[in-house]
Amino acid sequence: MAKWTAADIGDQTGRTAVVTGANSGVGFEAALELAGHGATVILACRDAARGAAALARVRARGSAELATLDLADLSSVRRFAADLSGPLDLLINNAGVMAIPRRESADGLEMQFATNHLGHFALTGLLLPALLARPGARVVTVSSPAAQMGRISLDDLQGVRRYRRWGAYSQSKLANQLFAFELDRRLQGAGLGLLSVAAHPGYAATNLSTVFAGNNPVLRVAVWVSDHTVAQSASAGSLPILFAATAPGVNGGEYFGPDLLGGMRGHPTRISPARGAKGADLAARLWAVSEQLSGVTYPLAPV
Repeated sequence: MAKWTAADIGDQTGRTAVVTGANSGVGFEAALELAGHGATVILACRDAARGAAALARVRARGSAELATLDLADLSSVRRFAADLSGPLDLLINNAGVMAIPRRESADGLEMQFATNHLGHFALTGLLLPALLARPGARVVTVSSPAAQMGRISLDDLQGVRRYRRWGAYSQSKLANQLFAFELDRRLQGAGLGLLSVAAHPGYAATNLSTVFAGNNPVLRVAVWVSDHTVAQSASAGSLPILFAATAPGVNGGEYFGPDLLGGMRGHPTRISPARGAKGADLAARLWAVSEQLSGVTYPLAPV
């Protein structure tokens, strides 16, 4: 494909989009571009103050609203979905945490699995009627190159017996791909037109890496150097997500990322998913566990 940029986004007038984690990073940049091209964007943010600051900037470009959403709290996910009115054209499952020390969510689940995968699984299921009400709607689930190293430990999803912060992160990002592709299979099996695709931003300089470094001075220096030499901007990192969300010719079950440096940076292109994301049996098993843990059941049969 040609070197696609945000200037290639078509007119989004009349479309409504939800972007999780839209207060910063690639989520904010995606929201900014969607609003600038005519969409009404709902910024789904956990932190009200940071969300309000982001809202003011997005509204300078177009139409936007702010709504509270804590993906690590399933009651918050349910409230958000219940408060959303009208059909929905686009859901970007973007928010996440990265490589944090083990702690548990409001529902007693490992935080990275709960935030990155399960909260988005529940949110998508609860918003499915709104998405199905709009022809041409899309769900874009944001993964990471770390998914290549991921392994789904169905016998220890919550990392109770063994927890490694990068292992838990990689697991959650592999789960994002498994979910996106299994959702596509089930939608196609039901003959529904909703598209489910996945994307990743490559290595983008965002607050995720800063949070990961914490107060460790060595890590903070290493992250600063890497962010200023290898990483691309959050704006550039949002392009594969925006391509998946808006470009014509996108098919369900596809995966998009940057085209250079092994997917670390560059322009959007179609890429192959992680090796572990190709197993339909594993995806179906993770789906069943996710329904059980979230209490959200999809009206879509396995294929």
